[in-house]
Amino acid sequence: MATVPSRLTSRVGTTLLAALICSAAVTSYRAAGARAPSLDAPTASRHSGTDATSSLQAATRATPLPRRIVSLIPATTEMLFAMGAGNRLVGVSNYDRFPPAVDRVPRVGGLLDPNVERLLSLKPDLVLVYETQSDLKQQLTRAGIPMFLYVHRGLADITQTMRTLGERVGAKAESEAAARRIEDQLAAVKARVAGRPRPRTLLVFGRESGALSQVNASGGYGFLHDLLELAGGLDVLSDMNRQSVQLSTEMILTRAPDVIIELRYGDSLKRDDLAAERRAWNAVASVPAVKNNRVYLLGGDEFVVPGPRIVLAAEQFARTLHPEVYR
Repeated sequence: MATVPSRLTSRVGTTLLAALICSAAVTSYRAAGARAPSLDAPTASRHSGTDATSSLQAATRATPLPRRIVSLIPATTEMLFAMGAGNRLVGVSNYDRFPPAVDRVPRVGGLLDPNVERLLSLKPDLVLVYETQSDLKQQLTRAGIPMFLYVHRGLADITQTMRTLGERVGAKAESEAAARRIEDQLAAVKARVAGRPRPRTLLVFGRESGALSQVNASGGYGFLHDLLELAGGLDVLSDMNRQSVQLSTEMILTRAPDVIIELRYGDSLKRDDLAAERRAWNAVASVPAVKNNRVYLLGGDEFVVPGPRIVLAAEQFARTLHPEVYR
């Protein structure tokens, strides 16, 4: 089977995968206290954000611009660096890997294991947290520390999040420029594959090693789904309005994808391990993707961090699905 072994990098951690895929899609921010919509709502990815923006503007007028920021979300960390505000970070999560400058910033835990004592010792004046971190939110509220709450949605919300965050930290023009660059680059990827046949694609982001069991794939909602379709693929699970779908072997056979893209994480796989993982798909040898040698293993943090590097993920998907237009 074919593979695209480049960009196999260290995984950002099981916790981050759970946060960025299993419980979410792309991102949006709200000022602390704003009520987040249900992630299961079919219209969530089309949320206008008007109420959130109004709340944000009011909060921004009432509070000083933050100078000591803690980000527990790799995506927002990358956004801050992209808009030139990375030098204000005094703490980041254990799963932040990019840009290299982030290695010099103290670590304060992650989604499930934030080190609250260490976080408070950094004396932040703004903390970017997952909306689901209820205990942490309560502790920060008691400490009187302002928060921005992070909620995952669809691909289009990445740049909206950057603009909202940029306004909150006083980098409105810089965040606008960064957001426009991302939108322009994504539009270029979409235009490049426009008019091409759209292969029916299964996008897998987890399964048991060496076997086709506990296969988790992207459903018809979320940034991975959006990204796949922008890059010229047709999601075989687009009728299932969920971010994560656990598949049986029978479902894989029934859906019969033309292409299978599997996202791999963890320590870089050795070539022999990579070959063994590809062979696991021989269990469904009648599936067109397997018969036609169109099973691909891709790796890289950009696939699970919905921030500025999402353009790299879009290009990787497009090159995989439509290699003919990149020759």
